[in-house]
Amino acid sequence: IRFITITLQGFISDRCCLCFLDGGGAADKINLIPQDFFAELCEQIIQHLNHKIPGVNTAELCQRIQTSGIEIGVGDLAKIANIVSFLFSTAARNNLSTEELIATLGNAVSALPKHALQVIRHVWNEQGKSISVSEDAGNMATVGQFVDIKWKLGVAMSSDTCRSLKYPYVTVTLTVADPSGQITDKTFEMTIPQFKNFFRQFKEMAAVLETV
Repeated sequence: IRFITITLQGFISDRCCLCFLDGGGAADKINLIPQDFFAELCEQIIQHLNHKIPGVNTAELCQRIQTSGIEIGVGDLAKIANIVSFLFSTAARNNLSTEELIATLGNAVSALPKHALQVIRHVWNEQGKSISVSEDAGNMATVGQFVDIKWKLGVAMSSDTCRSLKYPYVTVTLTVADPSGQITDKTFEMTIPQFKNFFRQFKEMAAVLETV
């Protein structure tokens, strides 16, 4: 009875996910994405699910797709990434074979392009077995993950009220992966005193870590 319950729950989750893929216009957007870019997206999703990378860099991938002449927004690509990620994780949780996954997609999503099905088949056949999804996967990630930090020093030379301002400031860009795996940049500016306080707190954290 327990086995049947788990299978039905997984089936319902798959159907729910595929409704978004079919009725939400995602299939039409996938049809715009060239096969090599869609394959790269799926590869990144698999690596993220295997905890090999912190997230999927949809902004960078979207920029390259747009450079190739394809009109697609980063928001649409992020939605596709979330749907495919949910599809892969649900398939892994229910131990679906490649043929079972493709059959489910074929029955539920009539508009999914053939090149996308080919990519999903190939990626799942090659790497699907490596995904390990916990029963508590839905409760594991509730906060983002740090990816990178960049900073640069700037000087404001003038303003509307001061011709010779020469005011130094620091621009910091934090790259983070949110709980869904989407990588985004957060950029902000700090005054020199604020940056010194920021640096001091990092030193305090490092000192505490040394005692652990």
